[in-house]
Amino acid sequence: MLLHFFHYMSEKTSKITRGAYPDLPRIAVGAIVFKDGKVLLVRRAKPPSEGLWAIPGGSVNLGETLQQAAEREIFEETGAVIRAKQPVFTFDVIEKDEYNRIRFHYVIVDLKADYISGNLCSGDDAIEVRWVAPEQLQDLNVSSHTVKVLKLMGNFF
Repeated sequence: MLLHFFHYMSEKTSKITRGAYPDLPRIAVGAIVFKDGKVLLVRRAKPPSEGLWAIPGGSVNLGETLQQAAEREIFEETGAVIRAKQPVFTFDVIEKDEYNRIRFHYVIVDLKADYISGNLCSGDDAIEVRWVAPEQLQDLNVSSHTVKVLKLMGNFF
């Protein structure tokens, strides 16, 4: 029985997503970017939140400020050049596996950002990227945190 468990776990861990099963929470950023009354969203390609539409972003690298990380991540994920500003929303993403082990734990800091330039193209961790109008949100599978932050921003709903 124990041997079966270890075999099962070795199969599972060979397919582990980067950032899975951390020993500490990871810090990540998102950038809330508006242009012409629309918000920049991505459909996530990887867990956590795989397949959901969300504010684009990703992990903070050692030595990066939140703003530098947001500017880099948004460019890598969407092709957009932005100027990141102050943090406006912070939340946790904690996901457990079937054995109640922490699969992901991110502390995410969303920052306001200005759109500077760029042609949108999904890259890195995004399946799709697009500018989304408020009336289009109901037709998309949007993450609950994204809906919450957009409501808090007040100028989108």
